[in-house]
Amino acid sequence: MATTYRTVQGDMWDSIAHKLAGTSDVVAQLIEANLDKSDIYIFSAGIELTVPDFNNYAADEEFYPPWKK
Repeated sequence: MATTYRTVQGDMWDSIAHKLAGTSDVVAQLIEANLDKSDIYIFSAGIELTVPDFNNYAADEEFYPPWKK
């Protein structure tokens, strides 16, 4: 069963990543797991996101969001 996160008003990709993984370095993985919502910048409340397994995160520039490369 996939892990999910339900947004609160004002959530943004980097703040969600930080809440869930303790770092915003996993933003790209979070967005990739939710491509159908990738056009949202600031979330409204109640949007369900799929949370990928951040334990498999490779600290590699390949996974960094474009603004961190």
